[in-house]
Amino acid sequence: MEIEWLSNTFNVRKLGVEDVERIYDVCCKNKIFYQFHPPLVTRKSILEDMHALPPGKDYNDKFYIGFFEKKTLVAIMDLILDYPEQGIAYIGLFMMNLGYQNKGIGSDIIKGCSIYLKKIGCRKIRIGVDRNNPQSNAFWKKNGFMTTEENEYILMELVL
Repeated sequence: MEIEWLSNTFNVRKLGVEDVERIYDVCCKNKIFYQFHPPLVTRKSILEDMHALPPGKDYNDKFYIGFFEKKTLVAIMDLILDYPEQGIAYIGLFMMNLGYQNKGIGSDIIKGCSIYLKKIGCRKIRIGVDRNNPQSNAFWKKNGFMTTEENEYILMELVL
């Protein structure tokens, strides 16, 4: 996958240890997310997330990426290809910089990702959403994701 093709608007690159402070700054300001998805983010939890893999996957399928406007981290995405099955792209995390929220920018990022993921053969994008988080639920529904299952989380999918 060529991650730079995930957006026509922002520079996209893998995030690493050198980005932990930027990531922390974006995440810790998103208080609504952590109200429904405790515990609060820490620098250690960011490093753990960067390296976390679902069963049966390796680092060739994981893309912990940032969308940048110049040096500003606009959004963070943890994307796993072919999970839980071939042809499904799983978003483990999507977090917007607070200063870029409520402007349609997150939706534009998801649309750009959807277009590119379809081009490389993905059939669906899947995400787990915290059950009671009204902000997350509204965002994903607005972007065409449909509920497929409800348990501890709401599993949502977008057919590409």
